Amino acid sequence: PGGHHGGDRHAAIGRAARKMNGEPSVYAVVAGGGTAGHTVPGLAIGAELARRGRSAVLFVGSERGVEREMVPDAGFEVVLLPGRGIQRRLTLENVRSLLGIARAVLTSFSLLRRTRPRIVVAMGGYASVPCSVAAFLLRIPIVVAEQNAVPGLANRITARFARASAVSFPDTGLPREVVTGNPVRPEMLDVDRVDGRDRAQQRLGIEPGRQLLVVYGGSLGALRINEAVLAAVDLLASRGDLAIRHVVGSRDHPTLSPRVPEPEPDGLQYQMVEFERDMPTVLEGADLVLSRAGATSVADFAALGVPSVLVPLPGAPGDHQTANARVMADAGAAVLLPNDQVSGTRIAELATTLLHDRGRLSAMSRAAADLGRRDAAALVADLVEANARD
Repeated sequence: PGGHHGGDRHAAIGRAARKMNGEPSVYAVVAGGGTAGHTVPGLAIGAELARRGRSAVLFVGSERGVEREMVPDAGFEVVLLPGRGIQRRLTLENVRSLLGIARAVLTSFSLLRRTRPRIVVAMGGYASVPCSVAAFLLRIPIVVAEQNAVPGLANRITARFARASAVSFPDTGLPREVVTGNPVRPEMLDVDRVDGRDRAQQRLGIEPGRQLLVVYGGSLGALRINEAVLAAVDLLASRGDLAIRHVVGSRDHPTLSPRVPEPEPDGLQYQMVEFERDMPTVLEGADLVLSRAGATSVADFAALGVPSVLVPLPGAPGDHQTANARVMADAGAAVLLPNDQVSGTRIAELATTLLHDRGRLSAMSRAAADLGRRDAAALVADLVEANARD
């Protein structure tokens, strides 16, 4: 993959071009990232295209994004662009950002001209814009893939000159939208929450006979949620029928790990985890999940039929996490808990009420599954193939 320096980036472009010797072109460039919410669906699309024999799939991302590691780990080549997004106010940093974007467009133009892809898939995030601009200039078809109920700025820009917009929810306002759902990782589709629940809990070290509440707020963590969960643990300490697996994130783990309470005999089982590396197993074993309402999380819960309590991230662009959560809540698949209402008492109440009512949990699970699109990656791949140039 490309690195921080120009030489590394040009070497990555050269490797990508050489890799395709003997083939008429790279089949698809998947552009975008920055966060897992953009990168994970892109990897699912890339995996589906590869499964169909479209093995020449190249990723373009940002030097600052999670795709730097996630894409090579998934077995794909990635070229990383310089620069960063523009802040929504006038700052000196924006001048540097504009220069970075100009460099990123030139890099993208060189990459696309040398690798000659048949289509560019724009996932959103910083890197998707310069790559899409270069594709437009080179008359390469573009398909946008939008993960959220409220489209991000990058996709709103790109969709104006894209052939189609694959969206996760209807009525996003993007032109030429086709509702495909949000692609989830292939390993998620192997999860069996009916027959696999007990085995999954055993792998997680959950004591038999307990219901499992899973809490996580993203890779860095969510301090308000984390503090409230620790307060809820005190309130639920005597619950011998409950286990909580609490993923606190890398930012909060050093300060919160010394505060793990001593368990009461025959009481609550509490696990604090810095980072969750096996989310399929966790969701297979979970009876209820409390998390942020990012697009990837919501898509996973829907595809697997996981009941959830969703706490939208305040200040998210376009308040898209609230829109995501509202779709789930309106369908009866989730409870929407505003960030300013998060407290230990509220989490303890929800855990007690929801986990005690197995009928409601089952109804939430069915409602989530009804919203889920397990074939989303295939539907987006169909759209990509239909719009790729000959």
